Amino acid sequence: MYATQALTNLVPLAEELDKNKVTPGVLGFIVFAALAVGVWALMKSMNRHMGRVNFEERPAEPASEAEPASAERK
Repeated sequence: MYATQALTNLVPLAEELDKNKVTPGVLGFIVFAALAVGVWALMKSMNRHMGRVNFEERPAEPASEAEPASAERK
């Protein structure tokens, strides 16, 4: 089937559609709901993992005297 034949068959169908009544429909709602549930699950998982993080900052260690001497030689 050629592209022109496909277009000639689809043109009458396109003329029947009312442009003011086109909606995403049930499939659009299902896809949107699935995405929303997926984002919610990811956020819940992220919050759970961030709650398990035990971060304690170590105090800065003083530099030993050997490091500046080796830096002066270069």
